[in-house]
Amino acid sequence: MSDTALGKREQTKVANREAILDAARKVFAEQGFGATTVRDIIRATDLASGTFYNYFKSKEEVFQAIQDESALRIRPRLRAERIRAKSVEEFIAGTFRTFFEYVASDRATFAVARKNSDILRVRMDTPETIAGFEELRVDIQLAIDQGLLPRIDADFLMASMVGVAFETGERMLMRDRIDPKAASDFATALFLGGIRALPTS
Repeated sequence: MSDTALGKREQTKVANREAILDAARKVFAEQGFGATTVRDIIRATDLASGTFYNYFKSKEEVFQAIQDESALRIRPRLRAERIRAKSVEEFIAGTFRTFFEYVASDRATFAVARKNSDILRVRMDTPETIAGFEELRVDIQLAIDQGLLPRIDADFLMASMVGVAFETGERMLMRDRIDPKAASDFATALFLGGIRALPTS
């Protein structure tokens, strides 16, 4: 098989997978995870029904892929902000600002998350999402070791930042006016006030 044919086949595979994910985002956002069937996802594409199973075994796998793709897009931006930080304020504000700006720019994925908050809470264990949480914990520990953050519990701070980011991001998208700056300012002020009051080890 020629390189051109191989290249075209790879492009088709990528396009088919993306078509399935795009259709799933739309159907999950409209119907919810529980009500959606694989057949619903297939019907929202131009693909033959058997094509779906060349890429995914179930709707659960599709949902996980949507979450993982989102995590893969945002993780490098978040890390870059945290590494660049020269103060506790920059570390916290940069993390929240970057996350909320991403949420606002990727409303389709977060519409899926809002409509499916029950399954999302269960599916926060996707590999890329877990890796993102671990990167945050490592960056927090590094900032503590460098004296940027006080000597507080890195695991608890990571969990707290994740919880506030996801819940505040969800609320931000429910408002008439989506304002990442307002969400970031609120979360940053909350954490900066709270962090200084935490006992150090």
